[in-house]
Amino acid sequence: MNSLSTLRSALQAFDTNTFSPFAVGFDKTFDRLWDYAAHQSDTNVGFPHYNIVQHDDYKYTIEMALAGYSKSDIDVEVADGVLTIKSMKTVEESDNKVYRGIASRNFTRKFTIADDIVVKDGSLKDGMLSIDLERVVPEEKKPRLVKIK
Repeated sequence: MNSLSTLRSALQAFDTNTFSPFAVGFDKTFDRLWDYAAHQSDTNVGFPHYNIVQHDDYKYTIEMALAGYSKSDIDVEVADGVLTIKSMKTVEESDNKVYRGIASRNFTRKFTIADDIVVKDGSLKDGMLSIDLERVVPEEKKPRLVKIK
């Protein structure tokens, strides 16, 4: 059983009501998990390969191996707490290649990001796409003491 099937099985058996006495406002988080498990494709699970690097408590980078792709082949979009990286690359059949071993296929890779994560920048260099993310904690979410009257 692959890791995606294991995740789906675990989420189907998971009862979110067990957290209700201890957690408030996590409905959106659980909805994202259910959506991820339901819509993630088994066919492209390993492509393209990527790393998620945590530099410190606030900064992250998603590195994606995209050798053979140009900037114009790649779309990066952030909407509703989901970072989507996709390519609809067209393969030139008339390029006289005897053997095609370098991947040049369409893909869509989605990452759920927290509400306080901001996508700062993206770059493509030497076949490596880098997306820089930063956790921005608003003042109202920072720890504070509550004065008792």
